[in-house]
Amino acid sequence: MKPTLVILAAGMASRYGSMKQTDGFGPNGETIIDYSIYDAIQAGFGKVIFVIKEEFADNFKSIFELKLKGKIETDYVFQTFDLKPYGIDIEIERLKPWGTAHATLAAKDAVNEPFCVINADDFYGLEAYQKMHDFLTTEVSNDQFSLVGFQTDKTLSDYGSVSRGVCEVDAQGNLTEINERLKVYFKKDADGNNTSEVAFEEAGREFALKADSRVSMNFWGFTPKIFELSSKMFKDFALANLDNPKAEFFIPLVADELIKTGKAVFKVIPTQNKWFGVTYIEDKPIVQESIDKLVGSGDYPKNLWT
Repeated sequence: MKPTLVILAAGMASRYGSMKQTDGFGPNGETIIDYSIYDAIQAGFGKVIFVIKEEFADNFKSIFELKLKGKIETDYVFQTFDLKPYGIDIEIERLKPWGTAHATLAAKDAVNEPFCVINADDFYGLEAYQKMHDFLTTEVSNDQFSLVGFQTDKTLSDYGSVSRGVCEVDAQGNLTEINERLKVYFKKDADGNNTSEVAFEEAGREFALKADSRVSMNFWGFTPKIFELSSKMFKDFALANLDNPKAEFFIPLVADELIKTGKAVFKVIPTQNKWFGVTYIEDKPIVQESIDKLVGSGDYPKNLWT
C-alpha cells in the first residue's frame, strides 16, 4: 500500500497578508504545494490529503483537481473549532486554528495507511520525500514513527534570526527531545558579513550551535495509530486552554509526550536538502529565486504538470 501525504494548509497566513498556501512561486504560477506533491509522486506516494478550512475548499479544488487528475488520488478534510468529536460539549470563540497536531487529527477518517505530514508553505526537496517513503514502506510501526531532520545551516535566513526546533538525537538516531531556539542565525565576521558558523541567542547570551545539527521543519511520518494516541492528549490540552485563544497543540508536544512515556520512538531521518519557506511577503522573491535556480538546473521541469 502506497503511503499518503497529508498537507497542513488551514493556517490563516496572517503574517503573510494573503493566502500563501495558494500563492504562485514557480515560473508558471506553481504553488509550493505543487512542488511538494510533485516530489511526493516521484517518491511513490499514492494519495494526498489537504487539511484546510472548509471555506477554502472550492478554491483548493479549482487550483489542484484538474492538474492532479490521473496523477495522484486527492481528498479534502476540514480543521474546525468543533470540540464535540473529542467529548467536549462546549463552544468557544477562536481566530487561530488549534495547531499542527490538531490539524493532523482532522485527517483521521481519511487515512488508513502509513502517512507523512508536512506544512503547506515549506519547500522540502525530493530527497526528503524519498527517505520518508522508504521509512513508511519498510520501517514504520505503531510504536516507531519518524521526522526528517534538516541540517541547521540549510534552513537559516541570510537576513536575520529564525526560530528552530533543534533535535537532540541519541546514538541509535532516535529523537530524545526538541529544544525550541527562538533566535538562530549565522554569526558575523568583523565586517558584519555572515559566516558559516551558527549560533543562537537565549537570555541575552550567545551560544554556538553545530551547523550540521538537525532541526525539525514539521516533516513527520506516522501510522494511523497516532490518531488514537493524540486524541486524548488533545482533549486534555483543549480543556486546559479553553480561555487561551492563542494556545496551539503542536506535533512536537505529542512527540515529546510519547517519547517520555515510552509509547513510541521517533527516528530522525537526516537529509542534505536545503529547506526554504514563506512566512512574510518579503520572503516571496527569495523563494521564487530559489525555485528558478532548481528549474534552471533541471531539478524540476519548467512546466511542472505538462
